[in-house]
Amino acid sequence: MRRIILLGYMGAGKTTIGKMLAKEANMPFYDLDWYIENRMRKTVKQLFDERGEDGFRKIERNLLHEVAEFEDVIISCGGGTPCFFDNMDYMNAQGETIYLQAKPDVLYGHIRMGKTVRPLLLNKTEEEVLTFMREQLKLREPFYLKAKHILDINLLDSYDKIKHSVDKVREMLNV
Repeated sequence: MRRIILLGYMGAGKTTIGKMLAKEANMPFYDLDWYIENRMRKTVKQLFDERGEDGFRKIERNLLHEVAEFEDVIISCGGGTPCFFDNMDYMNAQGETIYLQAKPDVLYGHIRMGKTVRPLLLNKTEEEVLTFMREQLKLREPFYLKAKHILDINLLDSYDKIKHSVDKVREMLNV
């Protein structure tokens, strides 16, 4: 039985790498934010708006505990998931945790390439976004660094580089 849990800041490629890894390892993939939205029948943004961050984080913790009980799965967490309650310790106890690590300017480049709208970044200039990301990463990285494995993903700008990162994860975990 295996559980692989990917974590890192937004734009780190948790979902992209997770989906490809799941396909190659023939394991189901769960994006925790999508799982929350499906179970709660509301978007993460709606849950934040209705319940505030504290209310959302409680839901997130409960559903993390639910999905992390599944067997032979790959899970990608929201960027803040490891930073609340005992989530990071719990994830380490449940499976192999991998921090997808990158610099803020690289993460910003990934976000700009992506199709996903990031509510936290709306109506901010490029410089405001980079400042915001640097400050948040400084607060979150101590939690991320508790992961069992760290993978440098400073450049995921092509299919080949994404594939290379997936191969590194497979080699790291013998999957």
